[in-house]
Amino acid sequence: MANPPALFNVIAGRTVDGVRTFVRTSPVDGSVVAEVHEASRSVVDAAVRAAGDALAGPWGRTRPAGRSALLRQVARLLEERADEFVAAEVRDTGKPLALARSLDVARASANFDHGADFLYGAGNQDSYSTETADGRRALNYAYRKPVGVVAVIVPWNLPLLLLTWKVAPALAAGNTVVVKPSEFTPSSATLLAEVIADAGIPDGVYNVVHGLGPASAGEFLTTHPGVDAITFTGESATGSAIMAAAAPNLTPVSFELGGKNAALVFADTDLERAVSGTARSVFTNAGQVCLCTERVYVERPIFDEFVAGLAEQAADLVAGRPDDPRTSLGPLISREHREKVQSYCDIAVKEGATVHSGGGPVSFGDALDGGAYFAPTIWTGLDQHAQVTTEEVFGPVCHVAPFDTEDEAVALANDTAYGLAATVWTGDVDRAHRVAPRLDVGLAWVNSWWLRDLRSPFGGNGRSGVGREGGHAAVDFYSRPTNVCIEIHRS
Repeated sequence: MANPPALFNVIAGRTVDGVRTFVRTSPVDGSVVAEVHEASRSVVDAAVRAAGDALAGPWGRTRPAGRSALLRQVARLLEERADEFVAAEVRDTGKPLALARSLDVARASANFDHGADFLYGAGNQDSYSTETADGRRALNYAYRKPVGVVAVIVPWNLPLLLLTWKVAPALAAGNTVVVKPSEFTPSSATLLAEVIADAGIPDGVYNVVHGLGPASAGEFLTTHPGVDAITFTGESATGSAIMAAAAPNLTPVSFELGGKNAALVFADTDLERAVSGTARSVFTNAGQVCLCTERVYVERPIFDEFVAGLAEQAADLVAGRPDDPRTSLGPLISREHREKVQSYCDIAVKEGATVHSGGGPVSFGDALDGGAYFAPTIWTGLDQHAQVTTEEVFGPVCHVAPFDTEDEAVALANDTAYGLAATVWTGDVDRAHRVAPRLDVGLAWVNSWWLRDLRSPFGGNGRSGVGREGGHAAVDFYSRPTNVCIEIHRS
């Protein structure tokens, strides 16, 4: 790209220069795709002040029905400008164009519609008629108010989807936001600022600051005393750092972090469906989804057939340019991340793994070799506590191991420091109802994967997160109640 676009910070509807700039390179071929303005501490201060001013001003006076209508307008504008958002997502992530359109952009619009619908109707619900032992009577009810200025920190794997998943309920509840997108994927958050403004949402309600984590915008935002809540999706180590940064101000946090997700495949399952579904859960977005499966446990009678089928599915994936309709496997987010995934593959081999597919970068013999493509990789033969079976890799990889009993399968799945998601593949409805609740995860799918109702709670246990979002959980995080107690006197 001869003249890559400049991406600025956005504060109160105005573009703001950074203290310096950094370049974003394409994971497809290594070319420079954007020049990004990094926010200084003073820029972050200005963004937080603008959010606070909007909360005290016109946005704070906007009634729930008005907020709902504005969010619905954002959804419609997202649909109208879908091609621009698809281009932004593809430019930053390199994912196949069809995936960006059907997943990232489509769900972004749905997130705003959901915020407009559900959260508007889920407000002040707690009320109680009180009668005391001495005969006094009162009416208690909870009045919900926005929590305030929310820091929204989003990762690079699903930048627009996860951004809108947080921003929509935050705005629906009446908050204002300061968004810090990943330095790898700054485009869609910046473009969304235009849509927010065009929808008629007041200046300062949505602000964007670009930068990195330590000693940059991430640190400046999470330690800021004017921030009233922090929501973050990303790796567990970063979540720990943000929690420490938020502790002095006692800032509430909601974290959706990493996972080492398991799939349990029982012999009574529809094998073809289980193989196909597991392939999707391992290789979607090149394995760069927090919900992706990295540990697969298969009942012994079907183990060999399952591994062979999964390897066939891996071989059918086509790596290529995002705009090629044949492409079903995009690159990893960067060459640095590819080196990390490669290091785990090397460790797996040293630990005695049998490699059934992949194990290294994809070679093209053209400009795509400058990108970050990695071949879908399947291992067997490792110990339950091997390094690559306990640590999150975040690539198109999985380890497949056999089990003999239902109890053993559950024990293996729960033998992890993480607790985000799991999938159960079985044709026995009783087994499904027995096994799924026993899994120590926030989300347990049966004969499916990544099928969600936005009203349901979303989040993980252990190193996979703190709190929940979605539905009533989002109401609880993005608003806070004031209990009003009115004594009713006898006439």
